[in-house]
Amino acid sequence: MMLRRVTGGQVQATRFCALDDQTLEQAGALVRRVEREGVRAVRELAERFGERKHGEALVLGKDAMRAALEAMDAEDRACLERTAKRIERFAQAQLGSIRALDTAIEGGRAGHTLACVRSAGCYVPAGRSPLPSTALMTAVTARVAGCERVVVASPGAHPTVLAACAIAGVDEVLAVGGAQAIAAMAYGFGREATADASSGKGFEACDVIVGPGNRWVTAAKQLVSSAVGIDMPAGPSELLVIADETADAAVVAADLLAQAEHDTDARAMLVTTSAVLADAVDEQLRVQMATLPTRATAQAGLANGFACVVESIEEAVRVSDRVGPEHLEVMTRDAEAVAKRVRNAGGVFIGEAAAEVLGDYGAGPNHTLPTGGTARFRAGLSVMHFLRLRTWMQIDDASSAAGLVADAERLARMEGLCGHERSAAKRRL
Repeated sequence: MMLRRVTGGQVQATRFCALDDQTLEQAGALVRRVEREGVRAVRELAERFGERKHGEALVLGKDAMRAALEAMDAEDRACLERTAKRIERFAQAQLGSIRALDTAIEGGRAGHTLACVRSAGCYVPAGRSPLPSTALMTAVTARVAGCERVVVASPGAHPTVLAACAIAGVDEVLAVGGAQAIAAMAYGFGREATADASSGKGFEACDVIVGPGNRWVTAAKQLVSSAVGIDMPAGPSELLVIADETADAAVVAADLLAQAEHDTDARAMLVTTSAVLADAVDEQLRVQMATLPTRATAQAGLANGFACVVESIEEAVRVSDRVGPEHLEVMTRDAEAVAKRVRNAGGVFIGEAAAEVLGDYGAGPNHTLPTGGTARFRAGLSVMHFLRLRTWMQIDDASSAAGLVADAERLARMEGLCGHERSAAKRRL
């Protein structure tokens, strides 16, 4: 069987895998070195890992991005521009749904306002291939949120990523990856002063760092999270499909393979009320895998997953919620009603036409989503990751606030804080 069979009771709750000590130690050494040595460490590491040649600029500006965009194939450029527009429209709609608050309180008013962080750092991986879609997903969202400065860090700064950055309105690209890139965005570094790189630019620290990456990137994000905001820990990618007998086995198999080919740690999972469908999907996986160029990786991704046959859609939802997948596809009768019952999922794709791959490539909602069961308490990337709700209050009528003042004095006495009590008493009429 391509997918191992399990029962609903055998499906355990997914929890984000704690990073192993070795990864934390390795990432920590790189982070501390960049924090301590600045540009010298960034330069040496970039050259050691083959991201930059001696003397090549570490930080690329708008001219380099524009040149990459102008050199790009016209149809590829148009595709990136259309994708950016879709992401932008959705992010603008999200922003429009978040409102400032102004409400009455005793003696005055209180509320909250939205304050955007000034500087956003977006990490764009470059493993087997460049990921311009991630550059658009992260940087366009930061721009819509209102960030004054948006930077991208991506190993080697591939021309396709540079072109996407130009479209997204990125200010600078750090041509460095890994834990050292996260540290550079967290702490910044000064201008190079060597003779052959005297024109090099310094790099300002960011307020928030977002974007997916490997385990060293994830470890580095956790290590710098006391200095900057981060979006979420990002582990291996996941897809769970809830399906009944009405689902098309070939479509389900294609979607599972698309997920499994991400990397050898990916997870592709099927939960279905139909044993017949489970068998048909297994056969389709075998057939489609035979001609898939990435089958070696996809096979490993399938090995991490499972097929689970359950008695009812209600049980399927319970199993899915136990996993809390990054991506959830619902291919059932009345898929919308089924999707509404789900509590834990990073992104939900409702109905056969709503392929997860369309979300990956810019239908609108962001593809940077929580993994490893963290969808129980985290949300996917959105404009909210770049915004802060800042509360305020104003007392206009001191006499109407008398009850508030009296209660503040009493609470201060209960907590033994005399200074608080006296401060409140100064407002007593």
